[in-house]
Amino acid sequence: MKDTVILVASAGMGKADLDLQLKLAAKYFELLLQNNSLPSAICFYTEGVKLTIAGSTVLEPLKALEAKGVRLIICSTCLEYYGLNHQTQIGIVGGMTDIIEAQTKAAKVITI
Repeated sequence: MKDTVILVASAGMGKADLDLQLKLAAKYFELLLQNNSLPSAICFYTEGVKLTIAGSTVLEPLKALEAKGVRLIICSTCLEYYGLNHQTQIGIVGGMTDIIEAQTKAAKVITI
């Protein structure tokens, strides 16, 4: 899965109550962390950037994924739009160019 990129475009996972979306996202990242084959990058854009800021319930597994070498790319335009510019706790703040580069280098792109 090293040549896989995961795109995160919402502040949770699926279309349900926010609590359930967050539970599912937390479980997804925890199970991904246990996987021996990690993605090369996880890209956060639109409301997905909210998962990377202070107070996010998925920060711990994301920090652990980053520590294992997974690049976490957070959209700077999205952070600015939501007024979250200085609240990111993980990853690199990049632009759409960084996200496109990660996608084009990947053999597979998964959107959650």
